[in-house]
Amino acid sequence: MVSQPRSVGREASDTMPLARFAPALLRVGAFVLRYSLVLFLLVFGALKWTPKEAHDIEAWVIHSPFISWVHTLFGTQGGSEFIGGIELTIAALIATRRWWPAVSAAGSMGAALMFLTTLSFLFTTPDVGDEAGFLMKDLTLFGAALWTAGDALAALTARDEDQR
Repeated sequence: MVSQPRSVGREASDTMPLARFAPALLRVGAFVLRYSLVLFLLVFGALKWTPKEAHDIEAWVIHSPFISWVHTLFGTQGGSEFIGGIELTIAALIATRRWWPAVSAAGSMGAALMFLTTLSFLFTTPDVGDEAGFLMKDLTLFGAALWTAGDALAALTARDEDQR
């Protein structure tokens, strides 16, 4: 459920003709935000099965106080595939919002936690260097995950109220 801003009322559309597009822009924006997050997680999750990606994330993983155990348990390639499986699962959970908003909200919160973890690499990986820019995208993805969680929970609340 996408909430409409207060300024999108009759008086706003009278003084600003473009304001009438606000509800459509909110719907389209919500769709693009949610499913681009899903696509991002699907693509990067699938890449974790490639040896290059496993090697590329190894330094981040082994220096992380949060997920270094993954490398210890599974090694470089196995750890990368484990992380990829989590990303693919989270993507699938977020995509279920229309049918199971609570499941989608859980997936979105999982994504938010994941993006916070990857942002922590900025502080835990020695000589992060050029990769710092690549990791900064996760700040925006963290915001997208929080928004999709809130939207899914709002849809769940609205559905519960409709059933009363």
